[in-house]
Amino acid sequence: IGNTICAPDHIEAIPFVKISEPTVEMTFSVNNSPFAGREGKLVTSRHIRDRLQSELKKDVSLRVEDTDSADSFRVLGRGEMHLSILIETMRREGFELQVSAPKVLYKEIDGVRCEPIERLVADVPEASVGSVIEKLSARKGELQHMHQAGARMKLEFLIPSRGLFGYSNDFLTDTKGEGIMSTIFEGYEPYKGEISKRALGSLIAFESGEAVTYGLYNAQDRGTLFIGAGTPVYGGMVVGCSPKGDDIVVNVCKRKHMTNIRASGSDDALRLTPPRVFSLEESLEFIEDDELVEVTPKSIRIRKRILDHQMRLRANLKK
Repeated sequence: IGNTICAPDHIEAIPFVKISEPTVEMTFSVNNSPFAGREGKLVTSRHIRDRLQSELKKDVSLRVEDTDSADSFRVLGRGEMHLSILIETMRREGFELQVSAPKVLYKEIDGVRCEPIERLVADVPEASVGSVIEKLSARKGELQHMHQAGARMKLEFLIPSRGLFGYSNDFLTDTKGEGIMSTIFEGYEPYKGEISKRALGSLIAFESGEAVTYGLYNAQDRGTLFIGAGTPVYGGMVVGCSPKGDDIVVNVCKRKHMTNIRASGSDDALRLTPPRVFSLEESLEFIEDDELVEVTPKSIRIRKRILDHQMRLRANLKK
């Protein structure tokens, strides 16, 4: 990297372009859920290690480090999208793995805790300017320049790297798919303060099985569902979100039992709200530190790190 091939009669090296340091880290680990090995063909730690080592040879901005566990790896990259592309590529190649929420890499500069800052340039329709500025300001973005070009506006922000987690989908929605956004690393600046995260709790499956209409109908009163009837689930899998902010355990596999009054097949009359389907980027933005995203060639699932309900309660009491 950085070498120059010269003509014999004109030897002049091109100045080396410094490769930016990673600003975001995630943990890639072996899928250990009850559904491990069902949908992928490359599932072991050796497969994941070899694939990451292969990626290092062609991606100079990627870093991979071992952890205390032989089944997990610390992966450092230039941003959430950089690592999301790697995860999506591995998924399409047949890999199964679990990934943690992205975290930024902080630095101590002159005794001050500093975080990576990105320069964001957005070209948006004039009607979308208000929504874009509002969303970026809430993510600790600072507007630097704004000027008009016909019916469009060009906005320039300085924003913490962590403020960009999951923003691309909001940007596409706010601009109705007509916006153009690019970012480049600007440098490190003192920590900008907390960015409000989700105020939602998780709806967690109580037992393994297949989600049925009756169980989902009762669960949808607690919040928004991520799955529909017929979806295989396991205990500890996140099947929805609750507006109350607390995690709630629900039994989406619960069936209506036959009685002398009504038949068990009358589930057909129950109406379910269409589930909210997450993309990989949305899943990574949604999860908290006690959750993981399970990525397979066919599915993207959100799960708790600790699947057993009682063990999860005990772990929460120790905090």
